[in-house]
Amino acid sequence: MELRQLECFVAVAEELGFDRAAERLRLTRASVGRRIAGLEGELGLRLFERSVRHVRLTAAGERLLPEARAALAAAGRVRRTAAGIAAGTEGLIRLGTTRAFADRVYRALGTLAAGRPGLRVRLERAPQEARLAAVRSGTFDAALVRALDRADGVALHPLWSDPLIAALPASHAPALGLAGDEPPTLDLLARLPLRLAPRAANPALHDLVTAAVPEWTPGPPFTTLRDTLTELAAAAEPSWTVFHPVGGLPPVDRVVFRVLPGVTVPVSLATPPAPLSAPVQALFDALSTTRAVTRPAPVRPAGPVAVGPR
Repeated sequence: MELRQLECFVAVAEELGFDRAAERLRLTRASVGRRIAGLEGELGLRLFERSVRHVRLTAAGERLLPEARAALAAAGRVRRTAAGIAAGTEGLIRLGTTRAFADRVYRALGTLAAGRPGLRVRLERAPQEARLAAVRSGTFDAALVRALDRADGVALHPLWSDPLIAALPASHAPALGLAGDEPPTLDLLARLPLRLAPRAANPALHDLVTAAVPEWTPGPPFTTLRDTLTELAAAAEPSWTVFHPVGGLPPVDRVVFRVLPGVTVPVSLATPPAPLSAPVQALFDALSTTRAVTRPAPVRPAGPVAVGPR
């Protein structure tokens, strides 16, 4: 059964004539007749009573007419939705993310909802390597990733850069010559044992930090950020750690926070290596114009926030 057959059926039923239906559909009368005959043959039903002067629906035709109209209306909705997807105003985007990006993501979704209410974004949380794998396989349409300048099998579209925060014992800040909000130099930090998450846990961050501080001194193990900061504050021997905050800094006594000088963490949208679809382009535009609520430029301990390792 073809949609054109249903269009002819509805037109003849509404116009009560093959000539008027053909004019309405911009077809020949013979073409309309062939389609009606084909539809009747496929259904095994007679749809019209025909005479020289009159055309009227049979009982079967009257019963099928609302169904044919509904089918044509559904096909019209499919066409309109497909056009909206092509234009970026409709559709579904499966976005790989993590709670570290929650603030910017939710505000970008608000921007999308205001301008493109038919475009939905389904958030999928996963570790960074799993997010990249899902983009490669087509499970995710896009993913937010950190600290990468290239990745096999995906295209990276830069969005913004975040600072890295160094945390040091407050008691040791004077020994490093830190006054006020003065940041430590990388040379000074290299002399202190660094509590750094193992590379297997976060390859991108590990490589970024060790490249910035090539002479770094390994320190006690990094566990969770909260526990590591607590141990750093209480330990007899000074050490330091590094992380990227989300919206602020965790409230920990006896710890000094400083922006790590000269080091930023790029955040990108990873997509399949093809031109962006219109919906993903709309998401990228919303994310790239969404600004951080707070930017930790020399900072001190603040209220409670969520802090993510990726």
